[in-house]
Amino acid sequence: MSTVRINDDIKKEVVPILKNLGLSLSEAINIYLHQIKLINGIPFELKYPKFSNEMQESLAEAEDMTKHPEKYKSFNSVEEFMEDLHSEIQN
Repeated sequence: MSTVRINDDIKKEVVPILKNLGLSLSEAINIYLHQIKLINGIPFELKYPKFSNEMQESLAEAEDMTKHPEKYKSFNSVEEFMEDLHSEIQN
């Protein structure tokens, strides 16, 4: 018997998915380990995601919004946002 440490947050997300598939977490881990043995490696491609320039710019902007919210407009409702958008279009 072995012990595996699993991040609680990911476990909470994964366990219901596995349950819908009719698997326990232990069964899923055993399947994963058998696949590693069968193919003599990780059973999926490991790579760093490459985003388009537009996506990278959007991610950088989202990060800046999080760090410096005072630089950006905020709205309390969709109606407020739509009013602002409409006034921007009019100008």
